[in-house]
Amino acid sequence: MPVRDLDSLLAQPGVQGRRVFVRCDLNVPIKDGTIRDTTRIDASLPSLRKLLEAGARVIVSSHLGRPKGQRNEAMSLAPVADVLAERLGCKVAFANDCVGDVAEQAAANLDDGELLLLENLRFHKGETDNDPAFAQQLAKLAEVYVNDAFGTAHRAHASTAGIVEHVSAAAAGDLLRGELAHLDRLFDPEHPFLCLLGGAKVSDKLGVLEALIERADAIAVGGAMAYTFLAAQGVDVGRSLVEPDRFDDARRMQARADEKGCRLLLPSDHVVATSPDDADGACTVSQIPDDAMGLDIGPETAARYAEQASEARTILWNGPMGMFEVAAFAGGTEAVAQAVAKSSALSVVGGGDSLAAVNQCGLGASIDHLSTGGGASLEYVQGLVLPGVAALEAAAGGNS
Repeated sequence: MPVRDLDSLLAQPGVQGRRVFVRCDLNVPIKDGTIRDTTRIDASLPSLRKLLEAGARVIVSSHLGRPKGQRNEAMSLAPVADVLAERLGCKVAFANDCVGDVAEQAAANLDDGELLLLENLRFHKGETDNDPAFAQQLAKLAEVYVNDAFGTAHRAHASTAGIVEHVSAAAAGDLLRGELAHLDRLFDPEHPFLCLLGGAKVSDKLGVLEALIERADAIAVGGAMAYTFLAAQGVDVGRSLVEPDRFDDARRMQARADEKGCRLLLPSDHVVATSPDDADGACTVSQIPDDAMGLDIGPETAARYAEQASEARTILWNGPMGMFEVAAFAGGTEAVAQAVAKSSALSVVGGGDSLAAVNQCGLGASIDHLSTGGGASLEYVQGLVLPGVAALEAAAGGNS
């Protein structure tokens, strides 16, 4: 069932002068009160600008970090208010809470075309518990709801799901709608369809592996998860990180890939060291010594994966090929980033580490879609129901 989009909401009379509750993903890295990366703030701006220009009274909410239901000033959204004001070129009010008298009074003080930022939703346990009473408290602040936080759409929280049934209208913001539109193209991809999957554990990617094997022409595996696949085949991987309890799953995935004609590609050479801290001792090998661990794909593997990218018509990349945050183990991830950027394929990159690698290489403009939600995007491409999206679909059905 389709969700109502922001343009459709704004086309209807009555948004001007109404309070609109916007769930954004402003979970930005903050150190000593300074925001280190504004990517998620910038991604929220288009929807906020549309609402402000339409004369809405905009109430923005988000979580930041994992305060676990307790107030933690180190996770306050207050620094975000200043950045929003600078980017939007307007005054941004800040409420020291997201519910109760403080929030309600701040919302009541808004005028047309003004914006209020609420304090961290997760300072209240009711947010992650999707507590109905907390959802109703949030809904008291506004009459209209917009979800533009794809990164939390896979969470059944009060601000992503529970609130929707208590407002008069609900819609998807431009960011969320754009995410769904791009990811929907992966369900009926243009072939060849290449998936590049990295990260530490097979267990983290098992579900998406199972789903993508059914659609992809090739899945190129990197990161530590590759060593679980290799070890399951009897390859000596030294002291590389493996999940022995996932060997059966790895063999099952290989058998299913063979059955479906999906090539499951594994590293043939490796950048190894005695430990992640031994960057000076890094070297490239085709067979991992007993006292070493694989920390990146080697140049031969990187070239093989890059060749697959050059031939692909659709590419999904999620997860680094190695410990790219250490320069000695970044070559494989950087090579993959370059290959995806150069490819003429439709390219979708998701996951915080993959996005960081793309940005580190200055290649973001060459990727068709940079997904803001790593976990949400993986669940969506598996065909799983995202509670935040389901709530919007239900609201659209009720208004049809």
